[in-house]
Amino acid sequence: MILLALMVAATALVSLAAGLFGGAPLVAVFGAIAGASAYATFLARGMSSFLKIFVAIFAAETVVFGLAATAAGIGLWPASLAEYRLPESLPITVALFAILVVAVSHLKVVRAMTNIADRYFDTDERGTARIWPFPRYAARERRIATAMVVFLVLVNQAQVGINVRLSFFSRDWFNAIQAKDEATFWYQLFAVFLPWAVVFVTSAVIEFVVQSMLIIRWRRWLTDHFVGRWLDGATHYRMSLVEGGADNPDQRIAEDVNRFIDGGSVGYGIYSFSILLISTLSSLVSFSIVLWGLSSNFTIPGTEVAVPGFLFWVALVYAGFGTAVTHLIGRPLVRLSFERQRYEADFRFSLARLREYGEQVALLAGEGAERTSLGQRFGGIIRNYLALVQTRKRLTIFTAAYGQMSPFIPYIVAAPFYFAGKIQLGTMSQTASAFGRVEAALTFFVTYYVSLADFRSVLDRLTSFDASIDRGRALGAATPLLARGSAGASEVALSDLEVALPDGRTILTAPSLQLAARQAALLTGPSGSGKSTLFRAIAGIWPFGRGRIATPPDRTTMLLPQRPYIPIGTLRAAVTYPGAAGDYDEATIRAALEAARLPQLANRLDEENSWAQVLSLGEQQRLAVARALLAKPDWLFLDEATAALDEPTEAEIYRTLRRLLPGTTVVSIGHRGTLAAFHDRRIDMRPGQDGRFTPADLPQPAPLAAQ
Repeated sequence: MILLALMVAATALVSLAAGLFGGAPLVAVFGAIAGASAYATFLARGMSSFLKIFVAIFAAETVVFGLAATAAGIGLWPASLAEYRLPESLPITVALFAILVVAVSHLKVVRAMTNIADRYFDTDERGTARIWPFPRYAARERRIATAMVVFLVLVNQAQVGINVRLSFFSRDWFNAIQAKDEATFWYQLFAVFLPWAVVFVTSAVIEFVVQSMLIIRWRRWLTDHFVGRWLDGATHYRMSLVEGGADNPDQRIAEDVNRFIDGGSVGYGIYSFSILLISTLSSLVSFSIVLWGLSSNFTIPGTEVAVPGFLFWVALVYAGFGTAVTHLIGRPLVRLSFERQRYEADFRFSLARLREYGEQVALLAGEGAERTSLGQRFGGIIRNYLALVQTRKRLTIFTAAYGQMSPFIPYIVAAPFYFAGKIQLGTMSQTASAFGRVEAALTFFVTYYVSLADFRSVLDRLTSFDASIDRGRALGAATPLLARGSAGASEVALSDLEVALPDGRTILTAPSLQLAARQAALLTGPSGSGKSTLFRAIAGIWPFGRGRIATPPDRTTMLLPQRPYIPIGTLRAAVTYPGAAGDYDEATIRAALEAARLPQLANRLDEENSWAQVLSLGEQQRLAVARALLAKPDWLFLDEATAALDEPTEAEIYRTLRRLLPGTTVVSIGHRGTLAAFHDRRIDMRPGQDGRFTPADLPQPAPLAAQ
């Protein structure tokens, strides 16, 4: 950016000197504006990487167009290229665009947008791309993305230029119709319109393909980024423990990321709005120049007072009025759009939960309660929808009336001059077209208000989701309960430990407790005494409390909860989870299932199903035991992981674990008295006077595990 800033500054000095000493005041004006643009380009060094792309484009165009316009302004432009001379206002326009981008980068909402967008344009990851007909090449992903954005902006600017050229075709064509000049009519149609139309259509197709590739690459990277941040270090679990955590993270990742980038199936995203805004500003400047020139001698109706650029000022006032009224009516849309997504996601999640727990609901005959609950949640959707309808109804009344009147304003203003014979039909048509373009650009806010409100709600949801992830990560870092043990240590040692609940209340204290390797231990105590919470603290995912939990280094740990997680997919993937399905050969997996007393499943490994619904809780618990037999962890924590089994099957499972995992230390939570026989040590949670529980050793009967 420094080199670009210096180039723009040099261009500014050349143009300023040429304008002052060469008698070209407009060139001097450009020189002054280019000086400000050079300073803005210099400031852009520390701004958003995404916005920096646009500043760089406009700075480069300022240099190229500025030098060309300066040469033309002082008479150095070749006479043979007079037809291709650039508009004098073009370099001023791009210089102002660079300044404008730097200025808007300080807005709070823009900073929120670029805080998310910049992650993709700052990544050091490498990617591959291919430009037909050349072979595929590898480069940093951010460079590929930047090249795509630059290309798309240039294509879009070229399309604006084509539209300006076609507006002059329209003028000449209608003039030929009015004059009944058949030769000019056909010449304009085939020699002017047709070639430019082909170029425009070709550019539109290329733009669509490149844009689609950019969007899918951006979405793939940003989705992976959010999934990684969400899952990293059990952040997703800690987020659920924080009050005010982000609702429905699945929707925010699956839907909001896509809508943030390009609006999804409806609406607009940051990319579409960026390109659309550049196109709108380019159209505004280009057609403002045309409109100003066409109405330079127009007078105020009913008077002889000439106002330079009269129709431009009419468009400005008209658009300003429409924008102000639109914002006044549509302000509630941002809040309502945010709430709509939350209500929809809550309702969808409730339906998914009902499907997951369908058996339990049926056993309890809870369909009536579920229907009432679903009706209440859907009622929120209805109320929100009706509020949206009311707001959009008022907005539609105004914008529809505004849109109906807009096409007639330029004709009404230009009609007296046409009927007086001062302008021709083609000029009147071009005037109306230019007015429409300028007015449409100035009413960008009016036209896209609903989409902007919807995008703002998506931005708020992603921003709050991001903040919730940060709180979850900070929660894990702020309370270092888990510490690595010293080299050679073989036990889990708890010292000065206090485990608390999310509300801050301490539930468990352990001044000193050691779990020795290969000494099976059973943890007992009343429900609510903190047994499961202690396991989660040892696993390193529970963030509330203080003290020290030292674990043996380089030792693997597995915790089996009472209700195991069974992913949707093949049974093979469910058994080998969290490992990959290909980590174990089929014979090993079959042996693990048979050892876990699930021989009936051994021939269904490649069958896809929702196994959490197909298998009973007892079968799910035995499936989790099969996972442990495959993983062979050094430490295995069973949190009532066999509670759904009958006592004989439970006893067989514990004998199997001891026989097949002789090097694994088993630590269990259970309430059955029969479990004590399969453990070498029993630890009971003793209540204290302050309501806190403390683990204490109990006498252990002779083990029956070998019987």
